[in-house]
Amino acid sequence: MLEPEISVIMPVFNASSFLKESIESILNQTFSNFELIILNDKSTDSSLDIIKELQAKDSRIIVIDKAQNVGPANLRNEGFNASKGQYIALMDADDIALPARFEKQLDFLKNNPEVGVCGTGFTFFGAESKTIKHSEHHDAIKVSFLHSCNIGNPTVMLKKEVLGDFKFENEYVPVEDYDLWSRLLAKTKFYNIPESLLNYRQHTCNISKTKIENVNRSVRKVKINQLKKLGIDPSEPNIDFYLNAVSLRKKLSAEDIIETIKASKHILSQNEKIGYFNQQILTNHINKVLVRSIRNAGNYNLSFYRYLQKNESTLFRRINVLDRIILFFKSLASK
Repeated sequence: MLEPEISVIMPVFNASSFLKESIESILNQTFSNFELIILNDKSTDSSLDIIKELQAKDSRIIVIDKAQNVGPANLRNEGFNASKGQYIALMDADDIALPARFEKQLDFLKNNPEVGVCGTGFTFFGAESKTIKHSEHHDAIKVSFLHSCNIGNPTVMLKKEVLGDFKFENEYVPVEDYDLWSRLLAKTKFYNIPESLLNYRQHTCNISKTKIENVNRSVRKVKINQLKKLGIDPSEPNIDFYLNAVSLRKKLSAEDIIETIKASKHILSQNEKIGYFNQQILTNHINKVLVRSIRNAGNYNLSFYRYLQKNESTLFRRINVLDRIILFFKSLASK
C-alpha cells in the first residue's frame, strides 16, 4: 500500500446525526491517496458504530478510540502526531467537503512552495446560508488576523514540515485554531483559495457559539500576542486602546476614540521600524477601523468634532461627506 500523501484529521464527539455524510464527503474526494484519522472522543451516541461500519468498507480510515474525553484540541494534536502524510488536512465531523477540495488545495501547495498553509472559502448551511471568502493573500491575511481568525479551520490543509512543534493549546479553547494560525503566520505564508470548497454546518451545538466569556477572553489574548510582535507590552495600561485600533469596538466614548487614534499611530510607527506587517495594508486596516469607530461612537460633542477636523484632518477626510454632516449635527445636538 502506498504511503498516504495527505493525513486527514477528524475529531468526533457525539456527531452521529451528521457523521456518515461528513466521512463520505472525504472518502469521495477526487484525490484519493490519503488516510482519514478519526479520533472518537468517548462518544455516548452511535458515532463509533458509524465509524466502524465505514471503516469495514474503506481501509483508508484509521480509528483512534479514546477511553476518556480529552477535547478537540488534544484530539487534533494526537492526530498530528499519528499522521504519516506530507500534508495534513483538517475536517470537522459535521461539515461536508466538496469533492475537489483536496485536489485543488494539494495542487496549489505543490505549485507554491513558499506557502505552508492553505484554506478555502466555505458556505454556511443549516441555520443560515452564506458563503465566506476570507482575504486571499498572505499579507492581507496576516493583518486581518488582528481582528479575527481569517482562515476557516475545517478548510485548512498544511505542509506537515511547517508545523514543527506547533500545536493547538488548551488555554485558548474554544478558539485554539485562532491562536495556532496566528502563531504560524510568522513562520510560513498562508493562502485562501477564493472558492467555497466546504459546506460548514451551523447549528446550536457549534463549539464556537458556546461559552461566550471564554471565547472573548481567549480572543483578546490572541490579539495581544500579535501586538507583542510590535513591541507592545501586554501589561501596558492603555492596551485596550491598541486593541480598539485594530479591531472595531462600538459605542466608544469620544475620549476613548481620541486615545485609540493616538495608540494607532504608535502601532504604525512600531511596525514601520520592525516590518512585521505590510505597512500599507496595516495602515488601510487601521484607518477603516478608526472611521467605523467614529461612526459608531457612544457619544458626540463639538469639541470631539473640532478635534477630528483640526488635529486629525487626514482621518477626518476619510469619513464620507454625508457621515461628516451627520457627525456635525449629532455633535451640535450634544453640546
